[in-house]
Amino acid sequence: MTSLASNLRNKLELVVIEARDIAELGAQAAIEALAVHHHEPYGHMPIAERSLRKSLRIHARQLGDIRDETSGAQKIEHLVAECAYEHWHRMLFARFLAENDLLIEPESGVAVSLEECEEIAKEERVDTWTLASRYAQQMLPQVFRPDNPLFQVTLPRENRLKLEKLLDDLDPIVFTASDSLGWVYQFWQSKKKKAVNKSEKKIGADELPAVTQLFTEPYMVAFLLDNTLGAWWAASRLTGQC
Repeated sequence: MTSLASNLRNKLELVVIEARDIAELGAQAAIEALAVHHHEPYGHMPIAERSLRKSLRIHARQLGDIRDETSGAQKIEHLVAECAYEHWHRMLFARFLAENDLLIEPESGVAVSLEECEEIAKEERVDTWTLASRYAQQMLPQVFRPDNPLFQVTLPRENRLKLEKLLDDLDPIVFTASDSLGWVYQFWQSKKKKAVNKSEKKIGADELPAVTQLFTEPYMVAFLLDNTLGAWWAASRLTGQC
């Protein structure tokens, strides 16, 4: 596997920055539609949505969103951010897996392409990316926790289509390069990092990830491993302590 060429890396950065904006707009709309921010459920909401709303409000408080004890209204800033992050990255991982022949259809245990997902999706009457994302989530439960209520949230169709187009427009090489996944995480913070640095305000817990998260180049990782764990292993072997 080779590193990502600079022109493809620049394109990936633009895509990820745009994806975050689109995903957060969609997450905001979807979460507000469930009255998570409101002091009470909307009157028309069925029992299933009311239950989901309750789970989301609990999860939001765990993330740091504050509930007003007097009015019952609740902030959803952290919840929206995590919702956008989880939904975009689940789609992204689906394509990473598919492009590397690692996306597994759970019943057959056979790797499937996105084209094959499209055929299966037609039979199941869902869209292709919903199906592919579901497969990715089932394969990676440590990454996409099945008990996370945010995966029960459905982003508006308009936002989902925009995210799908962004993914479709990326060159397949992006998903087979050795360093792409690392860049993806750093680029997710690019816009916020610039905003935090420009504000010159004191950095708090919410701003810390954006200004400290850096992607480590593969050669640097190799160097660090060789001169830490590698050096310890070599010394242990030479002294007979291993």
